[in-house]
Amino acid sequence: MLTCLNGTFLSHKDVISINNGSFLFGDTLFETIKAQGQKILLLPQHLDRLEQSAQQLDFPCDRQKIETSLQQMSTALKSPASRIRLTLSRGDFTGLAWPPPEQSQFIITATEYSEFTADERRAGAECIVAPNQRINPVSHLPQMKRGNYADCLYAANYALQSGAREALFIDQQQNILEGNTCNLFAIIDDRLVTPPTGTLVLNGIMRQQVIDAAAELGILVVQRELQLIELMQAEEIFLTNSLIDILPIYSIDGQTVNRGDCWKSLLKTLWMRIET
Repeated sequence: MLTCLNGTFLSHKDVISINNGSFLFGDTLFETIKAQGQKILLLPQHLDRLEQSAQQLDFPCDRQKIETSLQQMSTALKSPASRIRLTLSRGDFTGLAWPPPEQSQFIITATEYSEFTADERRAGAECIVAPNQRINPVSHLPQMKRGNYADCLYAANYALQSGAREALFIDQQQNILEGNTCNLFAIIDDRLVTPPTGTLVLNGIMRQQVIDAAAELGILVVQRELQLIELMQAEEIFLTNSLIDILPIYSIDGQTVNRGDCWKSLLKTLWMRIET
């Protein structure tokens, strides 16, 4: 593992104080980014989202220093693919008041990531409906990637213990929101349908890339509420995030769903967009 704290590379064992707000309160912002070789993918989009979230939460964020550190780290990457985690922390708390901005920290780690094989991607993912509700600790603001991640953590482990890859959140009206780590799309009547972003649905970086790829292919994209029962009857369903790109779903709660091929065209277009 490679670890960078405020631009200095060091052992990951020496990073976090027990008084750090990330440990005490889960008070962080983060991004998960993929690198292929020494190329960090979609970095401007990730940093744009991080910076916007930081502004909304009055979170210190030195974008220039972060970007420089990421580029320095990229030159040390040795794996064909890597998972980069960028975390912002306000620093050490002495009470409940935010510490001074100059105490803030950013932490970057990089670990090897195993890409899906073609067979694994074709096989698709088994999903399960999460037993808990999606929450937003700052519900007056859009959904963000915050360290207060208990709802997703619980749902993710429920899925793993059930033999599934992803847990899908639904609201009290039985509308699908998103997965514990992914956005969700469905092909319905030859249209690409996805739940709208808001206080409970994250505006995923790969989500937007898929929407843009669909526009290039002439596929109409509809952002609207999507009922679970409607999802089960869709022509195909797939998950997206910055690590998996696109992964089709083959079952939900043990019930096999329809499998189409639109995701293949979208994935091909997506990879061409990212490479350029």
